[in-house]
Amino acid sequence: MTKLLQIRALEKGKGIQYLLDTAYKIFNNPIVVFDTNYDLKAYTDVATDDAVWNELISTGTFSMETQRFFAKEFFTEDVANASKLVVLKSNSLKYDRLVGNVFNREHIKVANIVMVGVNAFFEPDDTAAFEELTDKITEEIHDDEYFTAFGRAYRESIIVKLLDGVIRDPLIFTDHVQIFYEGFEDYLYVAVVEIPQDDPGNNAAHQDRCIYIKNLLENKYESFKFAIYSGYIVMVMSSKYKDFGIDNFFGKDTHCFVQNNLFVGMSDSFENPYELRQYYDKAVDALNNGSGKSPGKRFFAAIEPFA
Repeated sequence: MTKLLQIRALEKGKGIQYLLDTAYKIFNNPIVVFDTNYDLKAYTDVATDDAVWNELISTGTFSMETQRFFAKEFFTEDVANASKLVVLKSNSLKYDRLVGNVFNREHIKVANIVMVGVNAFFEPDDTAAFEELTDKITEEIHDDEYFTAFGRAYRESIIVKLLDGVIRDPLIFTDHVQIFYEGFEDYLYVAVVEIPQDDPGNNAAHQDRCIYIKNLLENKYESFKFAIYSGYIVMVMSSKYKDFGIDNFFGKDTHCFVQNNLFVGMSDSFENPYELRQYYDKAVDALNNGSGKSPGKRFFAAIEPFA
């Protein structure tokens, strides 16, 4: 039986570790799964002389030095641009690698699966079989609440890191930003939602209120991407989606904002995710400049036609 058929025959519902351990017997090479924060999630417990593998297994993650190495070798970019699988080769690595992208049920990339060619050279049928294993892992986590919650929180954390300036180097953070940017072709806009604080001294109550409103808006505008930042709810949106349309967001559909006493500031358009902070500041300025001058208005934008 071919490796592909053996992988296809693996049982569902027995967990990631079962899939890795059984696949190791088929490929005769060690396999690891780590999430998009580079945190170790599962691996085949076998000894290797591969330095990068040993760093991940012993520390549970990759150092920033190793992440810079990945970027320098264009591994980060290659993995980010791969639809499913990529072969990584380098004169600086002792062994080649097969890498697959794992997605949760909301099609957010949440993990990578990597096989290191330590014990056996990759054969022609290994790539198809490894793609099947990647699909098996994706199926296995489909109903996993951890990976569903992780995907949403991860995307929010990328927005916060972009706003804080933690993510600066496109070479190193290509994969991270593309997870945030996925499906956001066309022009981007960012809006900030101000939530009045009834009791200025009760920050915990205000945070709870922010979480409640964010959940409310997430259900209302499914294509937007959300974060809580500096007391605002941040909404990043793409003009390609109908949620963004005048009638849906900026027109008659204001009941939710009126009912909850919310005010919105809106940036003008941009295309580069690394400019998110710049346009967030424009949205805040639009909100602050407009809210005190236009009684009865809920939406304030940096430029027409939304102003």
